[in-house]
Amino acid sequence: MEPNLIPVPRALLPGTGELVLDGRATLTAPDGPAAAFLRALLTRATGLPFPAPEPGTPATVALTLDGPPSLGREGYLLDVAEGGVRLRAHTDEGLFRAVQTLRQLLPPQIESPTPSAGPWTLPYVAVEDGPRYAWRGVMLDVARHFFDVAAVKGFIDRVVPYKFNVLHLHLSDDQGWRLEMAGYPRLTEHGSTTAVGGPPGGFFTQDDFKEIVAYAAERYLTVVPEIDVPGHTQAAMSSYPFLSTQEAPELYEGVEVGFSELAIHRDSTYAFLDDVFGELSALTPGGFLHIGGDEALSTTPEDYAHFMSRVLPLVGERGKTVVAWQEAASAPGLPPGVHLQYWRPTSEDVPDALTAAARAGAKLVMSPADRVYLDQKYAEDTELGLKWAGTVSVRQSYEWDPEALVPGAEVAGVEAPLWTETLHTPDDLDHMLFPRLPGVADVAWSAAPRDWDSHARRLRAHTARWEAAGITTYYRAPELTED
Repeated sequence: MEPNLIPVPRALLPGTGELVLDGRATLTAPDGPAAAFLRALLTRATGLPFPAPEPGTPATVALTLDGPPSLGREGYLLDVAEGGVRLRAHTDEGLFRAVQTLRQLLPPQIESPTPSAGPWTLPYVAVEDGPRYAWRGVMLDVARHFFDVAAVKGFIDRVVPYKFNVLHLHLSDDQGWRLEMAGYPRLTEHGSTTAVGGPPGGFFTQDDFKEIVAYAAERYLTVVPEIDVPGHTQAAMSSYPFLSTQEAPELYEGVEVGFSELAIHRDSTYAFLDDVFGELSALTPGGFLHIGGDEALSTTPEDYAHFMSRVLPLVGERGKTVVAWQEAASAPGLPPGVHLQYWRPTSEDVPDALTAAARAGAKLVMSPADRVYLDQKYAEDTELGLKWAGTVSVRQSYEWDPEALVPGAEVAGVEAPLWTETLHTPDDLDHMLFPRLPGVADVAWSAAPRDWDSHARRLRAHTARWEAAGITTYYRAPELTED
């Protein structure tokens, strides 16, 4: 039987036999995040040293950068045979993706934070692999409820094994502003102090944010920060009332949307955003900046167009590519390379403006709410989550095709948002991520036809990995029960 790999590789040839890693096992690899990650993973779980081999002796586990250029940035070759393990790629990022496959070939105890005795076996196999989409994202909302640096790092650890490469952080909303801005201290002194349901709030210092960005980069995740404008702005306006047409905007603790609106026709609004985007761009080495743009229900179409015409250049001037929710498709003069994030349920008609923007060259990031909004309830009787888009079962999050939603569009990739109106703790995040997240990963990475029975079998095998990693609050979905 094939190994239970998620996402499914492009090509896999099972062999006959297995390789045992023991105290004699050696490892060689070029310096870089892939080697550092693999060595830490192996030594933590096995307790074995994995030294470099003696000169002239082949390593048991060898990572090399001699893969053909045709593999691209993230493709790789992986072979396990009698002679050892060979991971080949054209880039270190490709080696890093190969390491995630290797860890899934090892027993589930490889995910344990403490050493265990093994045995540490690997099935003989040959894999050739690469991603379907360049953008394979997850989004964490830290605005509705705040999650600190440790929680965000833990969130990153959850998504890395499934080959995600984008971490979208929703940093501002009506309920809170979550990132220190040197030029506007009241954004955090005042605007960060609450959340859905009331305090406590919280925020990242700039050093905190740099730490998250660095931690993600070491795992080849690009951080895409979002400041959501012109709606979802109550916390900012309450901190600096000149941003609002209201006299004294109050902090907000509810969950309704669409009521807040920046002062569209004041130059001071754009001076503020210029400063904020400048600071944010300096903190974020990745090439993208998300400006939100959704649910601006208190803004007329004419004012929305005016606002976007002034905001979009502020991002481009920093050398960043604009990302925005799908409503921004109606904005005039969308810049080259813009990524629009499709988020409404698949039951709704695709807006004409989005279709037109796609035809004009906008790239689409697919996040349909009734498929990959991981904050939606699994079923009617589940405690956590919302259900405005309906319930989203494990099978629904797996059985869909991003290419079918907007025919003819260039699909940049797939992203699974996790909004946090009902979520308070890392255990809550785990409950909503698992077991749906692996299915989203498969849709984003694998070009293989969807095969639910095969995915369900693989998914059931992964529960032991989650438990070994300490992920105990995952949802015991009926799909995880053997038929």
